[in-house]
Amino acid sequence: MPALTPARRSQLRAKAHELSPVVIIGDKGLSDTVVAEVDRALRAHELVKVKAATDDRQARVSWMALLCERLGADPVQSIGKMLVLWRENPDKPAPAPRPAKKAVPKKKPSASGRQKKKHRTVEELIRIARPRSPAPSPRPASEPRRRRPRTSR
Repeated sequence: MPALTPARRSQLRAKAHELSPVVIIGDKGLSDTVVAEVDRALRAHELVKVKAATDDRQARVSWMALLCERLGADPVQSIGKMLVLWRENPDKPAPAPRPAKKAVPKKKPSASGRQKKKHRTVEELIRIARPRSPAPSPRPASEPRRRRPRTSR
């Protein structure tokens, strides 16, 4: 089984970000039942998050190596107590290819071979962007300034 390329590993890390841990390795460590459960999860999902409930860093590193060796899986990442494993499932059907996009027909060029651009003035661009009403609104009549009412002290 070829090792994962860095690009594929990055894709798998992105997918694993939203996953929850499926298997938890408890106080008893990596037993045969835990390995069988991880194998079952890999068959079902291909990409699995495993939580190791121990503070011993060396134990987590050795569990990751042991799981990969026994199950034929590839290590994707190990952050803190989370171990992410991936193993391709040959029984799982490949995803269907995406349909090809339809080609958009291009406009035919003019006789000179170039399309003519219409140059517009700034005033025309402003008028197009903000249409104005035909009649301007009248300005309000000026009134004397209002003063704030005095308060009693």
